[in-house]
Amino acid sequence: MFASLSDRLTATFKNLRGKGRLTESDVNATIRDIRLALLDADVALPVVKRFTGSVRERALGVEVSQALNPAQQVVKIVQEELVGILGGQTRTIRFAKQPPTVIMLAGLQGSGKTTFAGKLGRWLKDQGHTPLLVAADLQRPNAVTQLEVVGERAGIPVFAPERGNMGGHDAVLDSGEGTRSFGDPVSVSRMGIEHARAKQYDVVIVDTAGRLAVDANLMQQAGDIRAAISPDEVLFVLDAMIGQAAVETAQAFHEGVAFTGVVLSKLDGDARGGAALSVAEITGEPIMFASVGEKVTDFEVFHPDRMASRILDMGDVLTLIEQAEKAFDKRQADEMARKFLAEEDFTFEDFLQQMNAIKKMGSLKSMLKMMPGMQGMRDQLDAFDDREFDRVEAMVRSMTPFERTHPKQINGSRRARIAKGSGVTVTEVNQLLERFGQAQKMMKSMARGGGGGIPGMPGIPGAGKRGKQQPQRKKSKSGNPAKRAAEERAAAEKAASGRAASAASAFGAPPAGGDAAGDADPLAGFDAANLPKGFEKFLGGGR
Repeated sequence: MFASLSDRLTATFKNLRGKGRLTESDVNATIRDIRLALLDADVALPVVKRFTGSVRERALGVEVSQALNPAQQVVKIVQEELVGILGGQTRTIRFAKQPPTVIMLAGLQGSGKTTFAGKLGRWLKDQGHTPLLVAADLQRPNAVTQLEVVGERAGIPVFAPERGNMGGHDAVLDSGEGTRSFGDPVSVSRMGIEHARAKQYDVVIVDTAGRLAVDANLMQQAGDIRAAISPDEVLFVLDAMIGQAAVETAQAFHEGVAFTGVVLSKLDGDARGGAALSVAEITGEPIMFASVGEKVTDFEVFHPDRMASRILDMGDVLTLIEQAEKAFDKRQADEMARKFLAEEDFTFEDFLQQMNAIKKMGSLKSMLKMMPGMQGMRDQLDAFDDREFDRVEAMVRSMTPFERTHPKQINGSRRARIAKGSGVTVTEVNQLLERFGQAQKMMKSMARGGGGGIPGMPGIPGAGKRGKQQPQRKKSKSGNPAKRAAEERAAAEKAASGRAASAASAFGAPPAGGDAAGDADPLAGFDAANLPKGFEKFLGGGR
């Protein structure tokens, strides 16, 4: 979505690198490039003026003139101002003190309200809530049926007492018979809340009707529904691809419905993304969620600071960590750590588990784009084919259970059978087995601390192959045999604890016992201020 804007801003900041001091002309040239980049991205003109004015004022101030690296300080200023126009703080749903919490969705037709209703319901269900979808869009053809399909995919019940427009008719006919009625959405919304109370659902999501453009009838109906059900949240679903029209649409809905939050849909598209940079600043309401795909799991809480980092090609490591925490099973991570320490062979069964966990995190291409500095490799990422994972998985699943745990026993005839069963060539099977064997050797070498691991990476502390010569321990200076034995035992326990902690961390499992492996704090002297905002919660220990 923000590829063009990100490229323009990155190129602008490259011109500042290496300058020990920034003159006023340097700042003015940078501001001009930023202004053109924002306008080209369809950001609203009032937002561009306020943004560039604030950046220019700060860039000419003391915080840049006295900085050791002025160029980095300018980038920091731009990032902070981007966070500001994106809403500043992350905000999610405010739940009612007395259930059910009522959430009303509003927006134009085609903006993605119905799909988002299922995504929001699925997210709330994962949070431990019991949501109910209410089909109050009775005018768009088959809108009720679509909501039922989306609800079934998300595993969320749908309340639909009226079938709405099932024949594909226009909602309003001008042939003299007046307005065709397909049911009363106000009554359906009210009944849905009563049904939720009776069945003890704690969240109600009301899907309302939209139009192809803003009109009085749309606003009147949405206003009537809001007055009837008194929702705790009114979420305006905005198509992030509509460009400059986003501002007028958002203002009209804010005046007519008084929404409390914004949802950006189709954020995975290739449009310029100016809507995201305009709507929060123009309306004063926060962007709360983002829809990034067609699946019910393609849903994100909107974090202004993380989005600003993405735009400036600084990556989004926190979101990547959160996705990994959800996808990787702790029991499997502990088992992988145990096998790693025991130097047991990494099998194709383990490989399948890891691959399934990565699939749960979403597209590998989208995950790689969250890494810092990956915008410069966009062409290579776009050329990457995610289906390669499917071909590899097909080869592994064509193996017998014995072959998955004993890959060295896969001879020529077995390879031919695997290739035929997975629809690939024998050469591709050979390449897979060769790469897998290299991965096994590398993992063993890393566990032993040998030189055959990844270049530049140390081995796991204290890990040594059984039967091989152990590293010489430092002898105690004490002449007391009992004291010397106690010191050697303590040193061995410390080494084993360090090895277990390192292996557990490598496979996504938190180390047990905190700093029990030694008296020294492993994070001593570490400057947490250099971490991204919010990263400290992943360090543990209340840091």
